[in-house]
Amino acid sequence: MEIVSLLASSLHRYEGRPKDGPLPAREVEARTSIEIRAGLGVVGDRYFGAKAHVQASVTLFAIESLEAIGDGLDPLLTRRNIVLRGLDVDALRGQTFSLDTGSGAVEFRANRPANPCAWMDEVLVPGAFRALRGRGGMRCEPLTDGVLSLGPVDFYLLPTPSDR
Repeated sequence: MEIVSLLASSLHRYEGRPKDGPLPAREVEARTSIEIRAGLGVVGDRYFGAKAHVQASVTLFAIESLEAIGDGLDPLLTRRNIVLRGLDVDALRGQTFSLDTGSGAVEFRANRPANPCAWMDEVLVPGAFRALRGRGGMRCEPLTDGVLSLGPVDFYLLPTPSDR
């Protein structure tokens, strides 16, 4: 299993009508590592510390979902924070788990799907919006602080809080 893409963006670039195109990036959004803070999200990301997004501040996505709709598509265009290879991310709903890329485990709770939007047809390929339904990733709440980096990752399912 590996992390193939990391994103932190201070700007919500997919605003308005998809036909008008995304807003330009103000910074380098692709990262080699990201810092996660419990209950807050990805440091430097647009949803960091946003109360409305406490339980959904970090998004995970399976690269296999993107590869199923086309070759060579940029996973950053999905706007998901963490893109993984080798994990059925969409099956994690309701689960507590950890990811560890060598700097210590970071725990998350997968709360709800990260549903795709009409922007996917514009920035990826026509039909991507429909093709990614049910495979758009998972919105998660970070439970512990830590750092995640590109490359191999250890994944562990953890007991849910009611089981602890």
